[in-house]
Amino acid sequence: MKVEGETTSRVCLKIASKCNEMRQSPEMDRNVTLLFAINSFAPSVAEIPSQGTPRQMHPRNLTKVSEFILEGVFDNPHLQGLYIAISLCLYLAAILSNSFVIIATLAHPPLHTPMYFFISNLAILDLVGISSVLPKMLENLILSKNTISFEGCVAQLYTFTFSGSTELILLTVMSYDRYLAICQPLHYVAMMSKGTCISLMAGVWGISTVNSLINTLLVAQLDFCGPNLVQNFLCEIPPLLALSCSSTYLSEIMVYMADIILGMGNFLLLILSYCLIIMTILKIQGSAGKWKAFSTCSSHLAIVGLFYSTIIYTYIQPTRAPLKKNKTVSIMYALVTPTLNPLIYSLRNKVIKVAFWKIMGSFSHHT
Repeated sequence: MKVEGETTSRVCLKIASKCNEMRQSPEMDRNVTLLFAINSFAPSVAEIPSQGTPRQMHPRNLTKVSEFILEGVFDNPHLQGLYIAISLCLYLAAILSNSFVIIATLAHPPLHTPMYFFISNLAILDLVGISSVLPKMLENLILSKNTISFEGCVAQLYTFTFSGSTELILLTVMSYDRYLAICQPLHYVAMMSKGTCISLMAGVWGISTVNSLINTLLVAQLDFCGPNLVQNFLCEIPPLLALSCSSTYLSEIMVYMADIILGMGNFLLLILSYCLIIMTILKIQGSAGKWKAFSTCSSHLAIVGLFYSTIIYTYIQPTRAPLKKNKTVSIMYALVTPTLNPLIYSLRNKVIKVAFWKIMGSFSHHT
């Protein structure tokens, strides 16, 4: 190029001029003179652009990961059969118990109330959440592998994130329902009408869909070109961000925003609801009345404590923090919580027990 030729000519003229000046000094050897002159103008030579050297390496040229290796829940290969049996029993228990809650809510008229409407939606979410994890885990156990495709990982990430974020908001709506039932009993029927319950659930599902879609798309567009070992038994946002070889700044910002708005925001609303509930219960005369009021929300409190403790522990940590300890916590809210939720609501609930025996009786009568 013309510009490069002019630059080269100027540098050469400077070098020649410097050599002529220093030749007049008899004590300087010619070779030393020439080296000194070249070194003096080395920065000028470095300014000459090279035609054959690219200005920047493009990270897109790197090989992308097509599948991930999941760390797995169990470490002892000699107990593979036992692990398969435990996982299968856990999955069947979750499917049967949550399905029963849904069927009972639909078939038993005394359960056609706002509280059980929300409980049935919670059962649906538990089915979605555990079904996004356990079938793949069972497949890997049976086939003795721990891989998941990139597309399968993204699908699992979306489904599991959706079920988790929906449950966060639903638990807040359920606390609001308990607040109205205990603190505003005279207005409860009017304020929690069928239309209101459907609108609340539509909002819960809509917000969670948008949140999960945004976070999943942000993770899906990241570059994964190095290690592909996910330090967990399922695809979640924190371990995937740790594997990315591109900038995760935007994804981390969105995760922290979701933590603040969905996590901490809903948690504060829960605390506010139960503070008002406790204040109302303390005003009730007689211990029997207080216990009856408190028992209506004790199951919900147990589920809130179990779910929030594990979720906050996992998602409030920095992205690059060690992820080894998170596997045990993930087992709790991904596998154990969906199985325990219907049991917590059923064991202490006489109405659900009556519905269970009626459904079993009608089933045995037809068979």
